[in-house]
Amino acid sequence: QVQLVESGGGLVQAGGSLRLSCSASGRTPSSYAMGWFRQAPGKEREFVATTSRTDDTTYYANAVKDRFIISRDVAKPTVYLQMNSLKPEDTAVYYCAAAESSRSAYYIRKSAEYRYWGQGTQVTVSS
Repeated sequence: QVQLVESGGGLVQAGGSLRLSCSASGRTPSSYAMGWFRQAPGKEREFVATTSRTDDTTYYANAVKDRFIISRDVAKPTVYLQMNSLKPEDTAVYYCAAAESSRSAYYIRKSAEYRYWGQGTQVTVSS
């Protein structure tokens, strides 16, 4: 089992950057596939990015591809989401999640794959 705590959210102007962190306790993130999801007001939770625990692959939603980067620091252990060129439509609560999956990142992009979730961190992008 793993406990996840997100941090790093806040208010930023459009075009700016933020780095979200997901700190893990219990079993380390290297034992899990790790993902980031987000939920905007009045919308369903949606996939943002994921990284496999077995083959180091990553996969991104089209809306964030080429702007966001998911990475993990096994030593800490922490998973990051670097968010660049932020847009107002990126405003949402961002959640970190862990999945007990050995598959490549492309195959673990659905929220149902993930067993453990953090409480979320708010990201607000002003225009």
